[in-house]
Amino acid sequence: MSTVTDTPKRDRAKSSRRRAREFALQGLYEWQLNPGESSQVDAHIRELEEFSKSDRAHYDALLHGCIEQRAALDGALLQFLDRPVAELSPVEHAVLWIGAYELTHCLDVPYKVAINEAVELAKSFGGTDGHKYVNGVLDHLAPSLRPDEVKAIRSGSR
Repeated sequence: MSTVTDTPKRDRAKSSRRRAREFALQGLYEWQLNPGESSQVDAHIRELEEFSKSDRAHYDALLHGCIEQRAALDGALLQFLDRPVAELSPVEHAVLWIGAYELTHCLDVPYKVAINEAVELAKSFGGTDGHKYVNGVLDHLAPSLRPDEVKAIRSGSR
């Protein structure tokens, strides 16, 4: 099992957005373990190798947006969780925040892409079956956040 600071095994031509999600995940993980000023976490993440290859605007939106809106994101996720938020692993919690944030605020990212990207983060950094959990929660959350898009795709009219 890899840790959040390990480089994922699949490093084939990552998009700048995927890198942004990975760095945001690392920052959210660090912030959960040592809550405090997000600016300190942000400064640390920006010093990491390869950060310059990430979509910095997307990273900023994810890291700071998830921290600022964590209560609202948890509220949206809670109805689809099978355990209290406090019992989620920090990695899965951060991945769910990222997925929920993208579903809520990044309308340029198709909902299926937002879910798939969260699943890929969970596969790379989370526990053995954490990606299945993330997929299930976000798949149930998506219709409430993007009803028209989900309906169109699920009915095959897109």
